[in-house]
Amino acid sequence: MQILATLISLCLVFVPFSQKTDPYAHSTLLNYYQTAAKDEAIAKKFISLMDKYQGNDPLKLGYKAVSHAIMAKHVWSPINKIKYLRQSAAVFEQAVALDKQDPEVRFLRFSIENYIPRYLNMSPNLEEDKKVFMAAILKHPRSGISSETVKIMRDFLLRKDLLTEQEQKQVAKLNL
Repeated sequence: MQILATLISLCLVFVPFSQKTDPYAHSTLLNYYQTAAKDEAIAKKFISLMDKYQGNDPLKLGYKAVSHAIMAKHVWSPINKIKYLRQSAAVFEQAVALDKQDPEVRFLRFSIENYIPRYLNMSPNLEEDKKVFMAAILKHPRSGISSETVKIMRDFLLRKDLLTEQEQKQVAKLNL
């Protein structure tokens, strides 16, 4: 009995050290999303991490697309800017094809396309994406989106004045 207790104690001591944190955890990706546009070094870490991602999770692919779009902000060459934006668009297409109703993926693409100059004709999904994610966030908390994510969405939408007057009232009333 004493041996069993000792083994259990040892397991409890060593298990935390053997577990690795998930580099693609949602909270990590959200942090990169919020900070990479302001800091080129963080943007480089973000794209480096996301370029290693080879899975098919639509949300992680959405963040991979974001990492490419953010790098477009940090490069000087217009050719490289377009290259990164095209890579971003291709990965977003892949993510949306995997889950057409994922509100967070749709919001991520909306937030990126919103910043692309209209004359580049690289923002064709703004209206459709807005419908998908707005329907979801207005159902919060029953939408399944975390409160932290909905708060980020709400703050972005209200700060950028991207909503009709009625939508602004609805979003401002969200219980977070």
